[in-house]
Amino acid sequence: MLFFSLVLAHFIADFYLQTDDMVVEKRKYFWKHVIHHLFMTALVLIGFWILEDNFENILKNLFIPLIVIVLSHLIVDWMKIKLLEKMKLTNEENMKRLGYFVLDQVLHLGMITLVCMYCFQFEIKGFFQSEGGLSFIDSVLFFIIIVILATTVSGHMIKILLGSLPNQLLTFEGKYSFKNERKEAEFIQKGKKGLIEEYNYTVFSKHDLSRGKLIGYIERLLVLLLTFYSAYPAIGFIVAAKSIARFKQMDDRDWAEYFLLGTLTSMFLGITLGILLKIVIT
Repeated sequence: MLFFSLVLAHFIADFYLQTDDMVVEKRKYFWKHVIHHLFMTALVLIGFWILEDNFENILKNLFIPLIVIVLSHLIVDWMKIKLLEKMKLTNEENMKRLGYFVLDQVLHLGMITLVCMYCFQFEIKGFFQSEGGLSFIDSVLFFIIIVILATTVSGHMIKILLGSLPNQLLTFEGKYSFKNERKEAEFIQKGKKGLIEEYNYTVFSKHDLSRGKLIGYIERLLVLLLTFYSAYPAIGFIVAAKSIARFKQMDDRDWAEYFLLGTLTSMFLGITLGILLKIVIT
């Protein structure tokens, strides 16, 4: 239970307590971000120290795990900031950005695992292969973690991979023309029609990113649920529904590739997490 609680605390501090400004200006808000992790980790460890350890062995059960987890997070994040600043990745190098993001999360979760193993005798293999499987509380915590991974974390990964929506992929709404004819006396006397001014306007609409974000969340949760119950054929209906909604835009090859990349990535993450949930809980 402690392991899942620490992982959940990490995701809350990393994805829910961290604002958009903190993500963009990582160096500026670096210490604020560290404080968030310090608070969430301390909250979990103090709770277990009081309820499970009965105020015993404060050094091993509280201070050492807290210092190691927070200090390792500080070091990993600082190294990531320095590395990204040094490399100066362009907007086209999204795969590298995604790789650094995944590596960053793996290192954080790895340190939490090591702390639980050395300070609390946590064994991954024995933990998941214990008779009767996970306890009810562990199952609930693991389910919440999977939901966070399927929504917020996966959404952030897809956003990094796709980058911002290019202007050429905006939705074409229509083209409007206006004419203004001026009939002055000198032109009428000479038999001429007059002066005509013509204005042409091409109208595009930006996509509602918050709406697309919500659609992505629901899509991956549905895929997660269908995968858990081995209803794989039903996943095809989700892809079909998305394709029908964007049918007219499929004529644009750039848009079609953008849409296909996002959909396939979303499906892959949803199915993978669904399989993981099924293996661990059942």
